[in-house]
Amino acid sequence: MSRRLENLDPDRQRRLFDVAAQEFAANGFDGASLNRILAQSGMGKSSLYYYFDDKADLFATMIERSLAALFDEIGGLDPETLTAETYWPTFETRYREGLAAVESNPALVRLGGIFYQLRAVPGTGAATGRLFEAARCWVEAAIARGQALGVVRRDLPQSLLVEATMGLLETLDRWILDHWSSLSEEEKTRLPEQHIGLFRDLLERRAGERDPGSALGL
Repeated sequence: MSRRLENLDPDRQRRLFDVAAQEFAANGFDGASLNRILAQSGMGKSSLYYYFDDKADLFATMIERSLAALFDEIGGLDPETLTAETYWPTFETRYREGLAAVESNPALVRLGGIFYQLRAVPGTGAATGRLFEAARCWVEAAIARGQALGVVRRDLPQSLLVEATMGLLETLDRWILDHWSSLSEEEKTRLPEQHIGLFRDLLERRAGERDPGSALGL
């Protein structure tokens, strides 16, 4: 997100992104009209291109803001606040709260689907990369914290654990977006336990696992 945007009046920002979200949700990325967004938000074309590189940049920034609002609603999660006892239960709780927020705002599912469609487009989809970089930094911190607490495995390179976690995270995200409308309430209720269970299967330290550092006297 461009730092220039910080200079835009908060009320004008809110109006722009509200209009953009409605336009993208209603018409998809390709069908969304910048001219309609400009007309309804009251922003001039020159101003739009001062703050954003193109339509993809506007869309990616809107998604960033939507996720930030979602995290504000359910509460952030600083890995450093976790303990061995709260590590996995906290992730499951946050997952459950996130799904509840999505349930109350169906547009998020539509916008999420558009995000992944855009991500697959060469060149244009590059704007989505910064969200994944931010997610990767958080995953690295969460895994490092789990290893420090003794609840995340250390028998594999941390870089491999990060890559595997990112792959699972994206797979589950895409699956939820693709199947959300067909899931029953009971199925949605089970998702947090099931999906965090997959992460635990991947990352959790096994009983009797030897710490690689112990062989070196660390």
